[in-house]
Amino acid sequence: MNSPYIPFLILLGVAAFTAFGMIGASHLLSPHRPTPIKDTPYESGMPPLGNAHERFAVQFRMVAMLFIIFDIETVFLIPWGAIYWSGGSEGGPGTGFLLAEMVVFMLVLAVGYVYVWKRGALQWD
Repeated sequence: MNSPYIPFLILLGVAAFTAFGMIGASHLLSPHRPTPIKDTPYESGMPPLGNAHERFAVQFRMVAMLFIIFDIETVFLIPWGAIYWSGGSEGGPGTGFLLAEMVVFMLVLAVGYVYVWKRGALQWD
């Protein structure tokens, strides 16, 4: 019954109890005196204009998609380059397979880039 997971589960339980305990204690013990000024949305020191629940343009979502696409590309390119330039000598796939795999990956990214380009995410008016 000597499981290697028991210390991890105990640590996870203590961390969860501490987190929820602190949130609960701050909610119960802190003073709560709402006023109209405190309940007003605050944005960069400027008074809010209009409704706080306005819809965002699709352009913002496209920029977010571009960020995710190129962030994932960077994360995958660094280890790929390290393995490719070492020649795949650690018993892994050869350099030809790695090159073909990365070409397919870059084509998928290019399709995503062309999609957001055609949708107008790169043009700010």
